[in-house]
Amino acid sequence: MTDNTQPQATNKYRNNLKAFDYGNQFWDESERNGLAGIVANLVGDGSLETADGHRFINVSCCSYLDLDSHPSIVQGAIDALHRYGVLDHCISRIRIQIPALLELEASLSQLFEAKVITAISAGAATAGILPLLASGHLTQGVRPVMAFDKFAHFSMSLYKPVCGDETEVFTIGHNDMNALEDLCRKYRKVAYVADGTYSMGGHAALGDLLTLQEKYGLFLYLDDSHSLSIVGRHGEGYVRSHIDQVNENTIIVATLNKAFGTSGAAIMFGPKGKQVEDILTRFGGPMAWSQPMNTAAIGASLASAELHRGPELALRQNALSRNIQLFDEFIRTEQAGNAFPIRLVQLPNDKVIRSGRLLFENGFYVSPVFFPIVAKDNAGLRVMLRSTISEEQVLSMCELLRGCIES
Repeated sequence: MTDNTQPQATNKYRNNLKAFDYGNQFWDESERNGLAGIVANLVGDGSLETADGHRFINVSCCSYLDLDSHPSIVQGAIDALHRYGVLDHCISRIRIQIPALLELEASLSQLFEAKVITAISAGAATAGILPLLASGHLTQGVRPVMAFDKFAHFSMSLYKPVCGDETEVFTIGHNDMNALEDLCRKYRKVAYVADGTYSMGGHAALGDLLTLQEKYGLFLYLDDSHSLSIVGRHGEGYVRSHIDQVNENTIIVATLNKAFGTSGAAIMFGPKGKQVEDILTRFGGPMAWSQPMNTAAIGASLASAELHRGPELALRQNALSRNIQLFDEFIRTEQAGNAFPIRLVQLPNDKVIRSGRLLFENGFYVSPVFFPIVAKDNAGLRVMLRSTISEEQVLSMCELLRGCIES
């Protein structure tokens, strides 16, 4: 006799059914209205063009400084391919690696003033690091309690169950320093997992976190992907530019795919560089598999690192800042006044898709966002400003957005 009883989910750390049932209706509606699954090519003026000739500006792109199409970075990828004659050795870096990978890590270490190793993506880095952090291998053998910020990116929250197999895992309120300090008082070692800069705007409470670190030895695992390149004299990001050094109780992870303009991820850590590197590259899951950064990504990243040392970085940072300030003059959002380029224009659920379609028809792709991307009943249009969008384009987009808000 077959038992058709389904096993019961505990949903201690995640709930796919809840996310799917609520979010999928918005994805379906986005597709029906041509706001998802768009196929388009980049054209000469920086806009995108679909097969039927519709041109639009992408204002939902994480390439905040538009370096992903910079001629020197594209050429860097090409030059590396010609130099080494292979795209990907497809072997673990702990066995064989091309010299350019070590050259890149040395360049990034000098640029960001921290020991840096790379990974194929920030998600792969997180998948490798967090379980080793949970088991105490990055905290001198002391197994820490893991405290995840409620708003920690999905790429980190995804590994709560894996960490929960090694240690005790808590989810605390966003930037709730009182709850975090309570854990620090109660447990010998605590590791805090959060974004340095959040994908919907805002930063970690870095000053308070550093105070807790000094007082209790709090370990900080911060993903600062959204601020790399746009913050700091050399584009080192929000967290790294606000701390004197990356100490043994801190790891900063940042993708190179966003404002840095290339591909892969940088992992910044402290003074015990070789010891930590060996742990991560031998036992760090995807970091130990045959998935290092490929040759084109390494060449492009070397070129971007050089660009970060020159005057062009500041010019692009300043242009981005002007666009952010201009947008804030005309559209009021909760993020207004901060230096981060993402703004959420909140709209009722029944207006979000309609408004997104109106903007797209008028030459601007601004993505509708909804649960689980944002909290329930907090839907809106996510504007992601870039350095090369013209003042005229920003003003035109703002005029359309104001019409959506007021209608």
